[in-house]
Amino acid sequence: MAIEYKDIAAIREDYVKGILSEDEVKSDPLGQFKVWFDQALDARVIEPNAMVLSTISVNEFPSSRVVLLKDLQQGGLSFFTNYQSQKGKDLSNCNRVSVLFFWAELQRQVRIEGYVDKLSPADSDEYFASRPRGSRIGAWSSPQSSVIPNRDFLETTVNRFTNDFEGSEEIPRPDFWGGYVVKPIKFEFWQGRSSRLHDRIQYTLENEKWVINRLAP
Repeated sequence: MAIEYKDIAAIREDYVKGILSEDEVKSDPLGQFKVWFDQALDARVIEPNAMVLSTISVNEFPSSRVVLLKDLQQGGLSFFTNYQSQKGKDLSNCNRVSVLFFWAELQRQVRIEGYVDKLSPADSDEYFASRPRGSRIGAWSSPQSSVIPNRDFLETTVNRFTNDFEGSEEIPRPDFWGGYVVKPIKFEFWQGRSSRLHDRIQYTLENEKWVINRLAP
């Protein structure tokens, strides 16, 4: 029986939920990001801190995945991961990244380009200690991005570490796990507008100052 193929090209939505003017945005892009992030929280956007992180892989192909923004600190955006994961290997090879937030409920996206540095061990320890116990055990258990034989292998490893840490309130951070901070050099704030005439405001870091421009949609 043939399966009916939907006409993807015919999927359209008009964007009418907001406007964005270069006369009204903050002079600092992180300040503007905080304004939009707070509005995403107020609008109950599903996981507003979910961001697409794109790295340059060792084979020079772009590599993208969703990670979670955990803080705005040290003039940048921080996230945490396994240093031995694919993204960790990518970042040790090339610390240039791009980040994308998409908040469909507000018809907005934010694009960011920048350089990544590791957070200090103290910062990573502090965040790791705040995670739920299961997540801390999961960090020990998963050889992230490595090929494993099956799901049973993962669950067996989780059970082993669960037993190892039984009776211990504190679970130390593995030395292969920690945080990064993205230090931006470019932001683009995109607000969907009707007839695809979107508002795009770009911030570019030039001589340690942010220059604001409007881009054509």
